[in-house]
Amino acid sequence: MSDDIYEILDERFAKLVNGSARLERLYSGCSWAEGPAWLAASRYVVWSDIPNDRMLRFDETDGHVGVFRHPAGNSNGNTVDRQGRLVTCEHGNRRVSRTEHDGRIITIADRWQGKRLNSPNDVVVKSDGSIWFTDPSYGIDSDYEGNKAESEIDACHVYRVDPASGAVEAVITDMVRPNGLAFSPDERKLYVVDTGRTHGRENPAHMRVFDVSEGGKVSGGRVFADCTAGLFDGFRLDEEGRIWTSAGDGIHCYDPGGTLLGKIRVPEVAANCVFGGAKRNVLYITATTSLYRIRLMVNGLATY
Repeated sequence: MSDDIYEILDERFAKLVNGSARLERLYSGCSWAEGPAWLAASRYVVWSDIPNDRMLRFDETDGHVGVFRHPAGNSNGNTVDRQGRLVTCEHGNRRVSRTEHDGRIITIADRWQGKRLNSPNDVVVKSDGSIWFTDPSYGIDSDYEGNKAESEIDACHVYRVDPASGAVEAVITDMVRPNGLAFSPDERKLYVVDTGRTHGRENPAHMRVFDVSEGGKVSGGRVFADCTAGLFDGFRLDEEGRIWTSAGDGIHCYDPGGTLLGKIRVPEVAANCVFGGAKRNVLYITATTSLYRIRLMVNGLATY
């Protein structure tokens, strides 16, 4: 087992990683790499380079990296819905958008109660078609990740977009800076990161877990885990409900009970990750300037 890549904190972690697999840097040259999404039909990863206002694409078939979209509305988080369409959080345009199969880009949400959103950050699509996203203020705090502006909402919430009506509902309103989010395999739990620590040492740097009932009602919200290195950011789950989350020193793996099993060390601050490849056993990682990948002994949760 490679000691320079893996940190095993629980013996169970050794069975989840491949000791002979290496961490590959596929591309470097970003200012802040974020929001990877795996498009299975095309076999490529799309990710965001927020300050440079572009989206990049890595083609698994030949290793080519090219510009997917520029300008890109200072895109951040991306995901793919059940119809294979790309759903994107855009800091600069302060909206959640969807790229249709014919290339058209439509707005899913840009306002709540008539007020402009702050800067949608990360997004997930539930199996019922509802779209859930976080809306911290990072894209309006300065011109670095978007366009400096005052918040019209004066708060940072988690929202749900109804699949039938398109209505935008604030479902979690007690977080400082909601960030990455994902559902459990049965979709009865919603995990959400709070990176409030960026706006004060007294604020949280943790992940919470909420109960989700039929119709999208959210309750609970206990702390699932505190980050032990920097901040959690984006994350994904595998088929067994384990959480693979970005952190200051790489990717941390938690079991569903909240035990930190181990870490994949990355030489840059990790921002996000996504499972890809034909069998969803390849973890693609965005970290500061670069896109990395590593092959694991687990399969990512299918969300498309």
